[in-house]
Amino acid sequence: MKVHHIVIDDTNPEHLALSICRTGKINRVRLGDNAYTTYGTIEVDAHDYAALFHYGIVEALNRLPFISETGNGLDSWDEAFLSNNSIQGMRNILETSSSTIDPEAKERILLGWQDQPVGVAYLRDIDPAKFLSFLGELGTFLEESAAEGYDLEFLL
Repeated sequence: MKVHHIVIDDTNPEHLALSICRTGKINRVRLGDNAYTTYGTIEVDAHDYAALFHYGIVEALNRLPFISETGNGLDSWDEAFLSNNSIQGMRNILETSSSTIDPEAKERILLGWQDQPVGVAYLRDIDPAKFLSFLGELGTFLEESAAEGYDLEFLL
């Protein structure tokens, strides 16, 4: 079988429209609110989304007590919540995870594949320096959220 290899290009709208290119966001919320209100958001672009899973960070974060409708914790295609008292634990996991990432070691990962109607492998280049910058921004977002008493909603 001949397999076509497509490296995802974030400047190509056709690539970003593929279901394999997932994005997400993390919202500041208050779980005790009667009305759903978002108090701030950090966006997770398709590159950083893939890197969160590639580097095993989502798996590591699932040691925390996430609340989700499916009961799967923090996962792709799901909504999950993390209470304020667990944000420091998340920060600790992110710090530990980021310390193991070599900012010079760019990687190409397999996002997914299809067999029909033709074989296609979808690949993505991971820029660890870009991802580490995102983790720094996320760390600041978490620190502010914890200090202000917010809980977190993950839409991945």
